[in-house]
Amino acid sequence: MVRFGVIGCGNMGGAMLRQWLKKGVFKPDEVVVADKNAQIRAQLKEEWNVTATDDNRAAAAAPCVLLAVKPQFAAQVGEEIAGCIGKNTLVLSIIAGYSLDMLRRLTGQEEAPIIRVMPNTPAMVGEGVLAACRGKHVTDAQWKGVLDMLACLGLAQEVNEGQMDAVTGLSGSAPAFAFLFLEALADAGVRAGLPRAMAQRFAAQVLSGSGKLALETGLHPGQLKDMVTSPAGTTIEGVAALEKNAFRSAVMEAVAAAVEKSKSFHD
Repeated sequence: MVRFGVIGCGNMGGAMLRQWLKKGVFKPDEVVVADKNAQIRAQLKEEWNVTATDDNRAAAAAPCVLLAVKPQFAAQVGEEIAGCIGKNTLVLSIIAGYSLDMLRRLTGQEEAPIIRVMPNTPAMVGEGVLAACRGKHVTDAQWKGVLDMLACLGLAQEVNEGQMDAVTGLSGSAPAFAFLFLEALADAGVRAGLPRAMAQRFAAQVLSGSGKLALETGLHPGQLKDMVTSPAGTTIEGVAALEKNAFRSAVMEAVAAAVEKSKSFHD
């Protein structure tokens, strides 16, 4: 019996679905995937033997539906699934910038329980950040069930809807900033004489380990930085170079730009 429909199965929607299938949250025969890309449909069919179609209405008929399309395609999807979403359909949305009110209008169902989620790409390996806010018709049981689902993908956190643009700019967009930093670190290692593969592996482990250290110790990043920066040592020279080039300001401006872009989708 079909339990879950996915509309749009690109990088993020596909990553979430694959993790849920891998961890047994859903069985392949319980899932219907709708995507306009024939290659994506064929790949999911081959990998997981799920039902894959180009008909969004087929996925929208499931009792629980994930809307995972780009914001620029949301209006078209809304027109296609008009009348398919019932008042008891549990709707999850990862459409960037789409508020709960916008989602109610999009689905054409004022009474449907809707949960808005902002994931990020590390969910592909079960290490994501997944911020969620609930609509007024979501029951406590539904909310708990969805949070449990999201926890399979990484850190699941309830937020107020007013915080979602900030979440989008920070955890939603920041993996790209982290990968830019990782690439720069690896390039620096190569410049200093390390083989490319070694430099990239070391840089990736530095970022992964540093994040884990911050999470597990709960210490302020400044304290963790000070643990590495010995007086007149190598690290403080590097920190000074970053400060000279406005590293922290550049990062803050990048997040702010992403936040403003998220706001533009619903302003």
